[in-house]
Amino acid sequence: MLPVIETKPLEEQKQYQESQLAGLFAYLQKNSKYYSELFAKNGINIDQVKTLEDLKSIPVTTKDELQERNQDFICVPQNKIIDYITTSGTLGDPVMFPMTDKDLDRLAYNECISFECADSTKEDVFQLMTTLDKRFMAGLAYFLGIRKLGAGVVRVGGGIPELQWDTIKRINPTAFVTVPSFLLKLIEYAEANNIDYKNTSITKAICIGESLRNQDFSLTTLGEKIHAKWDIKLYSTYASTEMSAAFTECKEGKGGHHHPELVIVEFLDENNNPVPEGEAGEVTITTLGVEGMPLLRFKTGDLCRYYSDPCSCGRKTIRLGPIVGRTKQMIKYKGTTLYPPALYDILNNIEGVKNYVVEVFTNEIGTDDILIRIGCDSIPENFEKDIKDHFRAKLRVAPQVKFEDPDLINRLQFPELSRKPVVFFDKR
Repeated sequence: MLPVIETKPLEEQKQYQESQLAGLFAYLQKNSKYYSELFAKNGINIDQVKTLEDLKSIPVTTKDELQERNQDFICVPQNKIIDYITTSGTLGDPVMFPMTDKDLDRLAYNECISFECADSTKEDVFQLMTTLDKRFMAGLAYFLGIRKLGAGVVRVGGGIPELQWDTIKRINPTAFVTVPSFLLKLIEYAEANNIDYKNTSITKAICIGESLRNQDFSLTTLGEKIHAKWDIKLYSTYASTEMSAAFTECKEGKGGHHHPELVIVEFLDENNNPVPEGEAGEVTITTLGVEGMPLLRFKTGDLCRYYSDPCSCGRKTIRLGPIVGRTKQMIKYKGTTLYPPALYDILNNIEGVKNYVVEVFTNEIGTDDILIRIGCDSIPENFEKDIKDHFRAKLRVAPQVKFEDPDLINRLQFPELSRKPVVFFDKR
């Protein structure tokens, strides 16, 4: 079910999105306390917003505003709300998103076409390794999308390698939906328990939450480690609760495909001006077809590059490159600008590093400092020096390093109320 709009030239995609603007603005004017006040305060005549270029007259929306005025963004009465979802709250208080029946249908459509983008069909059986509870959108979205696709699904949830392997043996699923680093834990368990994991029914994994690609679309160290052990197809995906949509790779692995019927996307600099193609800009989205809590020019905090050349898969949508970093996680360390993914990729490539967390704090002279707490079963001679040499070779600077028990680091990565692993702690 390749949507026709995604095979059209970019100009036709733009025309379609512009045809949706009048309805979107009228809906927000009537139903959103936040946006109706924003229009009045800034003297915005919504009838004059006719093109995507006209959107620049609308102030952007930030996470801070969502957190401070959450209720004022809600556009429907309580009796229309079917499901309540919250963001993970990684960078602040969680934000509530009410979902209507129409919103859940839209979510199912998004995930269905995203799975199809990742070469999935109704003949597949998915082992779902993400939670459906704890107010989490992802697990629910994947379940609804798989159901709409007509494929099978096994709701195993996260963790518990023994249960995962028992499920594979009993049901013979063809695909995983998982955090990619968990695949390494599955492999480790299989090797320790003489499981022939290379000869199972699994052919692919839809990977969420962690980067699999470098900026040139080659596999990251994490991706290479998985692929070297297990020759299954890895598909990367980028999504967020706020957009209720996803950018998912096709078999070409050259970026996540945009669904223009679901979301308008801009890439903006720190002054809210568009960046040229190939330069990193903050992903800024306007949702289409959302009923419960639509957003207008919402800045996600994620820095990405985009690419507009047609893909050989047949889609002509723009493609989203790997995340460069998050604006609020930028680190200024000894004169060098860093983002956490650059640290992770180095750590993932060092033999003997079992797990880790990265802490950033303000030191006694008021500048950023970095402490990497590394879980190791043993500490070879000169290990700290070797680690710092790796950082200096790649980033020109070396952070502080502290060795700790892997079990302690594991507990830090998985706090009690967290729905996904946490490896970055900003203490500034």
